[in-house]
Formats: sequence, C-alpha cells, structure tokens
Amino acid sequence: MGDILVLAEHRQGELREVTLELLTLAGQLGGNVTALLLGSGVDDFASKIAGFADKVMVVDDPMFADFNQMAYQAALAEIIKNDKPGLVLIGNTGQGVDLVGSLAVELDLPFTTDAIAVVMEGDKPVVTRQYYGGKINGTINFKDAETYVIGVREAAVPAGEGGKSGEVAKVDNPVTAEITARKFLEYVEAAIGDVDITQSALLVSVGRGIREDKNLPMIEELAALMGADISGSRAVIDAGWLPADRQVGISGKTVKPKLYLALGISGAFQHVTGIKGSDLVVAINKDPDAPIFQYADFGIVDDLLKVVPALIDKIKETKG
Repeated sequence: MGDILVLAEHRQGELREVTLELLTLAGQLGGNVTALLLGSGVDDFASKIAGFADKVMVVDDPMFADFNQMAYQAALAEIIKNDKPGLVLIGNTGQGVDLVGSLAVELDLPFTTDAIAVVMEGDKPVVTRQYYGGKINGTINFKDAETYVIGVREAAVPAGEGGKSGEVAKVDNPVTAEITARKFLEYVEAAIGDVDITQSALLVSVGRGIREDKNLPMIEELAALMGADISGSRAVIDAGWLPADRQVGISGKTVKPKLYLALGISGAFQHVTGIKGSDLVVAINKDPDAPIFQYADFGIVDDLLKVVPALIDKIKETKG
C-alpha cells in the first residue's frame, strides 16, 4: 500500500471532526499518512492535525480561505499526479460529495462514496456501503489502479487520540490559473430556534412510533422531568409535530448528547448517522428488529405509550 492522502476539512474557522476521523481510519489501514490542508491562515489546524498524521502538507493561499470545489479539485489533481498516493480519503460531507466523483473522473481513478468501512486486502482497499435505507451492507472491490479515491461517511470511524508528531510542510499552491467560473459568496446558516439541539446534553427524541401529535405532551413532561430537550426523526418533522430545527439525522442536525433517548424511532441510517457522537443511546421500540437496537447501548422492546408513563411515574417517585 502506498501513502494515504487525507483531505482536511474546515469551515468558518473550525476544523471539522471528520478530518480527525479520516486520519484515524488512515492510521488503521497502514502506510504513511499525509494530510492535505488547503486554507488561509490555518497554522492552528496544522498543529492539531500533526498529532494524527506522519506529514501535514499545508497550502496556505487566499484562494482556499473558503471552499471552492474547482479550486480544491485543481489542487488535489496536481498533488495526486505528482505524489501518487495509493489511497485518497475525503469526507462524504457536503463539500466532499461535491468533490470526490468529479476529481476521480478527471484523473480516471476508481472511486466510491459514502463508505462506512474500509479495510485493506493486499494492496487494494475493500469498502463497505449501505443500501436500502441501511438494511443491507454491500462490499465494493476495485479494479487494479495506482490510486483509489474514497468518500467516507462522517462518524463511520470514531476519532482517535492522535499521538503522532507529524512534520508540517508548507508547499506552494499548485494551482497557477485563477479560478473564475465559480466563486464563494457567503455562508447561509439555518436559523436556530429556541433550542439548539447540537448543544443539548440530554435529548428525548421521538419518531413515527409516537403515532399522533396528541401524545407529545407526555413526551414534553418526560423531557421536563429529565431536564432534557426534545428532538425528532424526519417523519415527525415532516408531519409538522416538531419544528424543522429539532430534526436529527443526515438531513437534520448531528447531535452529541450525554444521553439520547430514542422513542419510537426505527433507526434508519439517515437518522443514526446524526447520533453516533452520543455518549449513551437508549431506545424504546415495540419492533424487536428495529435497526435502532443495533446502535443502542440499552433497549426496551415495548410500546412507548406504555413505557413512557411508567418512566414518568418512576422519576417522580425518585424525586419525591
């Protein structure tokens, strides 16, 4: 296996967690790990990344102050052609999805996106992806190539502790032509409601199993007793029972509470991707085969409309 090149991702002055996840995965695969950091004034990011990589290649140029797919692709293409890494890992994020396929097609390299696992078999990677809403895992084998490009799903691999002391090397911008066909304008952030669930320490989250909105007051009572905020799956948000800023999952928000209590949530991968950073997941669902139980630390197989009132009574009793 040749060197592994990992594209670092940052946004609005913050290094994205997916960068450390990718570097952790690269370290598990073997070979030298090089992180490519494109940005402007990103020395602090380079220092942090150096703890996870053998080398950090920094291209510091105003061209990369904000993400521009054309600029990133031009830089990556030149670096891949010159350095010839055996494997290129990019986060399967909004930025990464805009980049992986186009880059691989330009260089005529085999690629895949949304990998949930990557292992090496000899000198070639083998990728696992999910299909049919996460119900089936499929294995992808590649044709022989000098370099493979893989988009890896966020939270597929927990970020490690680092422990390396990689060399930080500043290199000249390989993109010599001005990028004019596409330019960054501004970030448009979704409005945050009265509660920012991405910062919640405790979350009580409801899904289709709640059946109807008239059962929400019971959930609100439980959350109030726990000192928790309320969130929900897409089905609940689409039904209009909770505001859109309370949605958890790929099309909602990624949360990292100390406790995530999932009530009547089936656990499709679009949802569980948003909760993988939770310290503790407890699920209540009457379907014993619900995928949520594969991710939960503790589970109760029963009707939430029976279990929640019992929980409320028990908490009241404990509080006196």
